[in-house]
Amino acid sequence: MTDSVDAVTRGLDAGFIARHAELAQGYGGGGDPDDPALVQAMQMVLHVPKVDPPERSALLAAAATAVVRLCLDPRVGPDGEWADRYLTWKRSRIRKVARRARGAQWLAAGEVDGVTVEIGGAQARALVPGPVGDIDPRIRKLQIGGTDLEPDEPGPPDPELPVLWVNSDLGMTVGKAAAQVGHASMLLAGELPVEWAYAWSLRGFRCSVRDAGPRQWSALCDEVRRGSATAVRDAGFTEVAPGSTTVIAVPPGTAPAA
Repeated sequence: MTDSVDAVTRGLDAGFIARHAELAQGYGGGGDPDDPALVQAMQMVLHVPKVDPPERSALLAAAATAVVRLCLDPRVGPDGEWADRYLTWKRSRIRKVARRARGAQWLAAGEVDGVTVEIGGAQARALVPGPVGDIDPRIRKLQIGGTDLEPDEPGPPDPELPVLWVNSDLGMTVGKAAAQVGHASMLLAGELPVEWAYAWSLRGFRCSVRDAGPRQWSALCDEVRRGSATAVRDAGFTEVAPGSTTVIAVPPGTAPAA
């Protein structure tokens, strides 16, 4: 990452600075609209084929990366074709909804505006947000729950990449965890200095996702209190209690001992 930061002076442009400044303002601020159909959500599509499904950690990393790529894509920036839809979502009480697809469903999802990422053979697509009452029919019919993946053992995370640590005690489904790591990646990108965020973009916003056990989670919470890590606290709409800390994101080089 350090070498990439050195390259910032040669590549950082005004468009990226503007998009990052918007992300750095955080999100939310507006409550839900009176009409439930106008509630804003980012739909996320996870490719989970019946044969040879991906590893859970790789799929979550792909989902997190897809979200942050979309949030800093030129098309959501000033005068971008996705700007209005993105900003309406980002400046409201945002939500993410993860759905699974396979076969023709996955191919159809690729035709809907969004960003696809593949990591370690796992694929996920973050779609341009919009109102829940106007979801593309190709996406609306995709299953939200009912599919999960067993925890895997991917080994030590890459020290050059941010790590998103998932609170394993919560037992979140892969869909819930995908939404939470998506929150984490965009929060982390907004909190990083713009030069570091740009350096991360040079690596395609790739990240590692790992489960944290109780001892490791305690160390991560200490990092949050010291201001060196970013915590996601869930609103409690599904699966977990309101205020639960679901994911802690740390920049490269920060990996608490197991």
